[in-house]
Amino acid sequence: MKKLIFVIFLVSSTAVLAQKKPLSEKEAIRQEKKEERREKINQLIKQEEEGALIFQKQNAYGFKLNTDGWSFFFEKGKYKSITKTNLIWLEFGERKHPKEERIPTRSSSGGFVLISEYIYGKQNNFYYLKAGVGKQILIGGKGNKNGVAVSAIVGGGLSLGLLKPYYLEIEDPTTRLRQQIKYNTTNENLFLDPNVILGKGGLFKGAGEVKPAPGAHIRTALRFDYGRYNELVSALELGLNAEFYAQKMPILLLNKEKNFFFNAYIAITFGRRK
Repeated sequence: MKKLIFVIFLVSSTAVLAQKKPLSEKEAIRQEKKEERREKINQLIKQEEEGALIFQKQNAYGFKLNTDGWSFFFEKGKYKSITKTNLIWLEFGERKHPKEERIPTRSSSGGFVLISEYIYGKQNNFYYLKAGVGKQILIGGKGNKNGVAVSAIVGGGLSLGLLKPYYLEIEDPTTRLRQQIKYNTTNENLFLDPNVILGKGGLFKGAGEVKPAPGAHIRTALRFDYGRYNELVSALELGLNAEFYAQKMPILLLNKEKNFFFNAYIAITFGRRK
């Protein structure tokens, strides 16, 4: 019995001593920073509740995965009030035809087997550059520092479509020589003949032949900001985009050309507030 009481006393004493063990210098500094950060966020929440403008501007960038392609964007925002922000943005991306199909190929050269691929009937790569202005309106603020702020974004601006010829590497059926060709009305049968196609042309082949096409776009989205009370912007965005160009954009042969494009997208946004 005495041994049992002694063991219990020893365990209790050890636990008490462990609880009273002083923090190391690094742990103390880390704990102090956490407390300062917690206090700062509490102050920001309080200021916003009182109607104060917490931040003045923000710079953000991100990546969009569209239903018909991809894009990168840069965005600048200027806060007008705690609920309204003026936005300007630049975006560069590529639009793809929904019926594009990648075809694998195998060929030999100098005793080596070459594996490649190409998109059947692809006439042009369709890139675009967009510049726009809009507004971001807060429609659901964070209930607490761990919540998510929901904002609506609406705006539009100018678009510039960029058509770069899509080159194929083929083996000429007459000379048996390799060559790279782009589509024209005189070589359609050759361009669409899978028996002579070895793969796609070089990555930058046709870069000097880009043809521009002016247009316009509009955008609407919902942004879910899970870093609203931080200097860092961290958000997920779901949106819709519509574009109209002054001419039809030939992308894929044997399919109808069009100059109006509509898509949905999801975007990841990062940045900093000041």
